[in-house]
Amino acid sequence: MVINMKINIYYGGRGLIDDPTLFVIGKMQEVLEELRVKVERFNLYELKNGITALPQSLKDADGIILATTVEWYGIGGFMQQFLDSCWLYGDKEKISNIYMCPIVMSTTYGEREGKLSLTSAWEILGGRPCSGICGYIADVSLVEDNKEYITLIEKKAENMYRTVNQKIVSLPASNQAIRQMVSKTQIDLTPQESEQLSQYASDDKYVQKQKEDIQELTSLFRDMLNGGETEDGEEIVTKLKQHFKPQPGFHAVYRIAITGKKKNLVMKVDNGNLDCSFGTAEHADVELQMERRTLDEVLSGRMTFQRAFMSGEMKMKGDFKILRTLDQIFVF
Repeated sequence: MVINMKINIYYGGRGLIDDPTLFVIGKMQEVLEELRVKVERFNLYELKNGITALPQSLKDADGIILATTVEWYGIGGFMQQFLDSCWLYGDKEKISNIYMCPIVMSTTYGEREGKLSLTSAWEILGGRPCSGICGYIADVSLVEDNKEYITLIEKKAENMYRTVNQKIVSLPASNQAIRQMVSKTQIDLTPQESEQLSQYASDDKYVQKQKEDIQELTSLFRDMLNGGETEDGEEIVTKLKQHFKPQPGFHAVYRIAITGKKKNLVMKVDNGNLDCSFGTAEHADVELQMERRTLDEVLSGRMTFQRAFMSGEMKMKGDFKILRTLDQIFVF
């Protein structure tokens, strides 16, 4: 007889009062504790900010119960996150010796698929699955008041105890072969490194700081890569603002596509105000398209906007009268 058997229960449901899964794992826990098994339960919905660190709790476990409820489709986000964390941060050598009993209750549909998902996931992780329970329970009272169902649950708990106690072996599964192939692409980490990484991943402040650092670096490198274009764009905007001559009562939006530029030049004129920048505009009264050299000719005063259009150097779409006003509000 195993004196210090330890079994962990990981519950992936939402903790609803009428969740049938809670009744099932409660009965199983009663039976296991009567057999002098130390049982520890982890409600994932209460530990959602620390799920990535939970694989550390597998260290002293001889077996585990993965229990969840299918409310509409799949095993639920909390349980999936826990399994993902086991794959990323769990000690695979330790997991290979842990028996797992899947418990999946459904209030709609999909309990069999859910049970299969848990079994397959544990096999891919390298663990040892054992016989579990799945069922469709629309009303938890149907289980609570049924002695045959309760006996079935108690027998499953006893079977799990025997499986762990006797270390019953099973034939190899193809899912374990998948793990061996996939794990070749992973970075090999020691159990200590995986544990430390999981702690970092579960630290919200650390993760937020890392995101901020990444955004800062991204912005820095983007500015370095597009430095020439940024400076060039600022020069164009500055020159337009310097030569802006307001026209009372005039309002218009111009959008200019310049060949070679990733963003359009947008000029918003509102009486005496000019908003000029490279970006986007949902609405434009006049849309223009030209080569950079053509714009340089206009900015240097050697050509007007209207002349560029008449000569075919610039394409235009929109109100022609508003186009003609360009040469009145920008005098070079």
